Parts: sequence; C-alpha cells; structure tokens
Amino acid sequence: MTIGTVVGLHTSKGGVPKLATGLLEVTTNGCTGDRQNDLKHHGGINKAVCIFQEEIIDELVNNGHPISPGSTGENILITGIPVGDIRPGVRLIFPNVELVITQDAPPCKTIKQSFTGGQFNAISHKKRPYFTRWYAKVSKEGSVRVGDSIELFN
Repeated sequence: MTIGTVVGLHTSKGGVPKLATGLLEVTTNGCTGDRQNDLKHHGGINKAVCIFQEEIIDELVNNGHPISPGSTGENILITGIPVGDIRPGVRLIFPNVELVITQDAPPCKTIKQSFTGGQFNAISHKKRPYFTRWYAKVSKEGSVRVGDSIELFN
C-alpha cells in the first residue's frame, strides 16, 4: 500500500486546459461538469477519469516545457506515488471514491501547447513507460477533494 495525496482537480466544458476546482463528483460515467470533445478517444466507463502525477509535471517544467496543472486534460493530479507504480489493474482508493486504472492515456496534438516545440509525445507511455497520464474506471462513486489521501493497491 502506497500513500499519495490529491493536489489538483480539473474539469472542462470541452477541451483543454481543464480548470481547477476544489471538489470533483465522480460517477461511473465520468466527472460531473467535465466534458470531452472527442468521445472516440476520451470518456466512457473505462476512461471515466484521467489521472496525472505532479512529479511528471515537475520534471517537464524543469526541462523547459510550459506544462501546468490541467493543461493536458487530467481530472485528478496526484503526488507521492512513485512514477512506475501506477499501471493497468492498480486500484486507487480515496476516502470516498475507488478507481481502477484501465490504460495509459495516449497524448495527442490537442495538448501540444503544454510542450516546448509541441512535443506532446514527451508523455507517451510507448516512448517512456509510465511517464504518462492514466485512465481509470470508477468502482465506487463519490467525491474527491484537494488534500484527500490516496492508497494504491496492486
């Protein structure tokens, strides 16, 4: 069991960047108040929530990328879980919500403004395993708040 913390919550009426919110209502169909423009590649029960790690953003910023929380479309930004520990099948347990990681969230050109030279593949799981965003399905609906703890179970 690894313990992490929620450091950001983000929603959008479509597209990126997603804007910060203090409370996220999570349902099996996604996050209340959040909408995706491309339903072929985003959303649905197996891609209901997008998760990203603050440690990855920090490394990208240190390498000169103009990325910021919410700019790549994540709903939940977390910290404290080592990069590489999140993978398909892992359960993330929040105080009121439970998520199961289903797959990596492949980057696309709509997030290119977050990367120097438009290099959005900097967060490609194929190019750099685990240095990516993750999609999750919801196994327990509820609310998530900034500051909530997260337990990780394999």
